[in-house]
Amino acid sequence: MCIHVHLVKLMVHSIAGVHSPAHSICAKHTSVTKSTLLNSHGMSWDIFFRNASAGAPPGAAYQSPPPLIGSSQGLASVRGLVGAQPNVEKLVEDHLAVQSLIRAYQARGHHVAQLAPLGIVAADLNPKRGFYGLVESDLDKVFRLPKTTFIGGSEGSLPLREIIRRLEMAYCQHIGVEFMFINDMEQCQWIRQKFETPGVMQFSLEEKKTLLARMIRSTRFEEFLQRKWSSEKRFGLEGCESLIPALKTIIDKSSQRGVESVIMGMPHRGRLNVLANVIRKELDQIFCQFDSKLEAADEGSGDVKYHLGMYHKRMNRVSDREITLSLMANPSHLEAVDPVVQGKTKAEQFYCGDNEGKRAMSILIHGDAAFAGQGIVYETFHLSDLPSYTTHGTIHVVVNNQIGFTTDPRMARSSAYPTDVARVVNAPIFHVNADDPEAVVYVCEVAAEWRNTFHKDVVVDLVCYRRNGHNEMDEPMFTQPLMYKQIKKQIGVLQQFAGKLIAEGVVTTQAYEEEVARYDKICEDAYARSKDEKILHIKHWLDSPWPDFFTKEGQPKTMNCPSTGISEEELNHIGNIAASVPEEDFTIHGGLSRILKGRANMVNQRLCDWALGEYMAFGSLLKEGIHVRLSGQDVERGTFSHRHHVLHDQNVDKRICIPMNYVSPDQAPYTVCNSSLSEYGVLGFELGFAMASPNALVLWEAQFGDFHNTAQCIIDQFISSGQAKWVRQNGIVLLLPHGMEGMGPEHSSARPERFLQMCNDDPDVFPVKDFAVRQLYDCNWIAVNCSTPANYFHVLRRQILQPFRKPLIVFTPKSLLRHPEAKSSFDHMLPGTHFMRIIPEDGPAAASPEKVKRIVFCTGKIYYELTRERKNRGMDAAVAVVRVEQLSPFPFDLVKAETERYPNADLVWCQEEHKNQGYYDYVKPRIRTTINRTRPVWYAGRDPAAAPATGNKPTHLAELQRLLDTALDLEAFAGKV
Repeated sequence: MCIHVHLVKLMVHSIAGVHSPAHSICAKHTSVTKSTLLNSHGMSWDIFFRNASAGAPPGAAYQSPPPLIGSSQGLASVRGLVGAQPNVEKLVEDHLAVQSLIRAYQARGHHVAQLAPLGIVAADLNPKRGFYGLVESDLDKVFRLPKTTFIGGSEGSLPLREIIRRLEMAYCQHIGVEFMFINDMEQCQWIRQKFETPGVMQFSLEEKKTLLARMIRSTRFEEFLQRKWSSEKRFGLEGCESLIPALKTIIDKSSQRGVESVIMGMPHRGRLNVLANVIRKELDQIFCQFDSKLEAADEGSGDVKYHLGMYHKRMNRVSDREITLSLMANPSHLEAVDPVVQGKTKAEQFYCGDNEGKRAMSILIHGDAAFAGQGIVYETFHLSDLPSYTTHGTIHVVVNNQIGFTTDPRMARSSAYPTDVARVVNAPIFHVNADDPEAVVYVCEVAAEWRNTFHKDVVVDLVCYRRNGHNEMDEPMFTQPLMYKQIKKQIGVLQQFAGKLIAEGVVTTQAYEEEVARYDKICEDAYARSKDEKILHIKHWLDSPWPDFFTKEGQPKTMNCPSTGISEEELNHIGNIAASVPEEDFTIHGGLSRILKGRANMVNQRLCDWALGEYMAFGSLLKEGIHVRLSGQDVERGTFSHRHHVLHDQNVDKRICIPMNYVSPDQAPYTVCNSSLSEYGVLGFELGFAMASPNALVLWEAQFGDFHNTAQCIIDQFISSGQAKWVRQNGIVLLLPHGMEGMGPEHSSARPERFLQMCNDDPDVFPVKDFAVRQLYDCNWIAVNCSTPANYFHVLRRQILQPFRKPLIVFTPKSLLRHPEAKSSFDHMLPGTHFMRIIPEDGPAAASPEKVKRIVFCTGKIYYELTRERKNRGMDAAVAVVRVEQLSPFPFDLVKAETERYPNADLVWCQEEHKNQGYYDYVKPRIRTTINRTRPVWYAGRDPAAAPATGNKPTHLAELQRLLDTALDLEAFAGKV
């Protein structure tokens, strides 16, 4: 074998590193080659390998050996190895240089690709091409091609001139491929083959005609809207019209490979076009959205047209298969929808048993500035390969305007490309000039095939421009005068592409004009029909319908909620499961053995603590066929080491046991999964998962309740207002550990005031409807602070048994997890029992209500501190303590009954939180409404403060004592008005 073959392989191994097929080189062969060279050429080859390993180019790495005077044996050895070729150094250097040249195009060809339609290169890249010591006289020399390239097709050797031409065609035209950072040889070779093989990007006449028709629809739709509603915001797609054929190509190719459902998320730019020409929303339904006289027929506030979603099942003409397309509704908060889409996709895969992502997939469309700037993109990428969160590959399409609102890339990001964040998960990135529709379609075909082959994320970067400003009313010349002077000169992509196909003879000018006129007539006819629409039905824009859950009118089938209790036999059975290790020969931790023994003792005593109450709720729902999914940071064990839903064998690595999956032979599956250290992304994911089906209990637990604030966008934009904006019901449960226990400002408060401030019940109106169910139906979400395990058990079961779905916010305890008094009898969980919206006083004060001088209303943990202090002071008969377990919707009726029960008592709201936090501002006006403002409602609690809690334990205890003194001092408010 010639020496250059050995050296090229070695060069690949030592210079190209893990990105080239080093594994194809026989280890023994490589060792012998290197040894021979070292023995033959002495230290010069040692220097070569050292320099090459340090990254030096081949010309610099190789140094001439000293003359082999007196070493005829060594000289003969080398001559034998190289076939007695006269210029060993030149031959070696040239072949290594060609190898390096090929690799340079593969690694950096995208730097000089013609990607920008305007000729504006946003990335700060070095456009110079290096030729590694090769000179013009080498251009006609023939070089053997390494196996790390496919530019030769079936040819094994090519002249250098042709090698460079083919590399330029593969990597430096309208497609720029970033993939050499991927540390998988098979994947790199797969990508090389797709872009290097000569003639690979060929389209038939029919494919070109289809592409032209799609470009016509994309372009003429925007032009039609501009003609009819020139002064309306619509966030049109002008400048990136090729997005429509790009998405349709991805869907077509994925459908051909067996995908049945595609869930999409995107920002507002181009949404109406995607709805019309990808999802195939009726045009008249889109056009009627522009009518200012349209009246809202459905409940809720609705949303602007470019935020709405859609769900549509139709036949895909390319694959002849039925496919379901969902475009998720989302707010103006760019990229917030990313994890929501992933969660819904995961749920669809889960429910249809699609463990490889072959039947359901997601597509995410991004803007360039948001893709680089929003941290949720990074969080979402890092969910992509986690076992309980992977959707087995997402296709990301970036509409790269090369500008934010008014900010150019130099001020908007620190990386060369907006897509660099995708490199963190080794996703290949295909940059493409969006003014070349054929290149766009080919890249999208490759992306769809990549996702189907490797089930990993991939990014398509459509490098385009924005013909108008941020919206149609915005003036971009204020801030980007030079760019927009260029844009005004830019010929539209449809005009360019149509001219190209006409010149090629693919279509005639007449056929093109007829196709344009045909689509224009479709739009005009739909516009005429839209005039008949007088009422806006948001339900037509549902992105996640539950057809078997509601009536045809979208109403609950009943407004009754049955008892949420279960039988004693079932309580015992689930309790015994919770106290056991169902698998044989499974060694658990000694401390856990004591915990399980404690659970067994509680079951024998017919008692539940908080963890066992949760076990009872989950286990009973699983037995009834309801899937339960609990996700969050360290939820498997529980932050406070109370849950232990996943047992770990102490002797066998990675062997686990989940007793909850042993409740019943035909039960629904239980999913409990520790999440990545993310709140924003994971909560969005779980919200999306809960959208897919009403018949699942999906819970997200914050490690501490304070930490939900990094997910505030999901809470504000999706959970609290989702139904009002998009008629989208959702039953997600947020578990937020809360309680002032001297643990400092970041581990104390779940900020209940924020959730209560967003509740939609009117503090000044006493409801006249049914309180138990109808009040729940009318609210935007439910907020509870349970003080007993039984009530926690009931509220979780009520989430599923009530005839509609509402988000549930639970302020969960910390110290009460093990509080000896915070236990519930099985009697409170039997058939006929239910969630108690308030828990009234049941001690001596209740026996003689007329003698009670004060009612202290409270919620959560403070109840136990109040009753302890009351007992110590001997005031059990003088003070009634009433627990408000359901804060929103407020239990007006039950609070009214309590105030009437104690006619001579003054009213105090007691909380452990600071006065400007917690519940006081929420409950005070509502209590006042229940009593027709006839009595004042006094406050006992901490003073207003900026921080949620003190970090000093003595200060914390002093504050607690002061608020207890105030709450139980019967003279505290005497003489005050």
